[in-house]
Amino acid sequence: MPAAVLFDWGDTLIRFVYDEALVEAGHRAGLATLGRDDLPEVERVATHFRERYEPLFWAPGTVEELEYPGLVRQLLGDFGLEVDDEELTRFLEAEHAAWDPARQAAANTPALLEALRARGLKLGLVSNAFDPGWLLHRDLEQMGLAERLDFAVFSSGGRRQRFRRRPPLRGRQGCRRAWDDHRAGALVPRRRASRGRRAGLPGVYADGRPERGRPARGRGLADTTRRPSP
Repeated sequence: MPAAVLFDWGDTLIRFVYDEALVEAGHRAGLATLGRDDLPEVERVATHFRERYEPLFWAPGTVEELEYPGLVRQLLGDFGLEVDDEELTRFLEAEHAAWDPARQAAANTPALLEALRARGLKLGLVSNAFDPGWLLHRDLEQMGLAERLDFAVFSSGGRRQRFRRRPPLRGRQGCRRAWDDHRAGALVPRRRASRGRRAGLPGVYADGRPERGRPARGRGLADTTRRPSP
């Protein structure tokens, strides 16, 4: 049996529901914290953001590379607004709060975490994210998830180099990493569980794809955790 389970954040423990209206609401809330007379119209800022910056969030492989505070600073700079670190922090806090309705914890998340903890498993969260880590940790607390996790690491919560996705390894290095997964007894992504299996080490992975003939709708992580077939 595994000793620990690692979760992702978006589309795993929570669901993020994009709403174009919240883009404008977030910018309105953020701009209001600046308290200036020369602020641009919110509609112009939101439109410019959607046209210039929003495509970056949908491009494959870019989310983990985005530095959102820097992006917001650049967005404001496009309208001639220069902000210091304190003003930028206020903007980010207000914008993040305006997006609260979009962050929805999965209905079975608390029960699932409690059930796993009752089995003596350590629980962790490791996720690529562009929102500042301190805001995401606050979300965990407000959702009542922080006390159910042993640790949580977001890529935006520290130096980016420390959390970049490592390239796939083969041969001796691949076996070494597979052994690390096995020794930790962790729930790992399928590709790493497969590497461990090739090295003769068992693993467990979470797979959101439906079994043949079984609908995926309404299935949660508890339904999709299984051992890879030999």
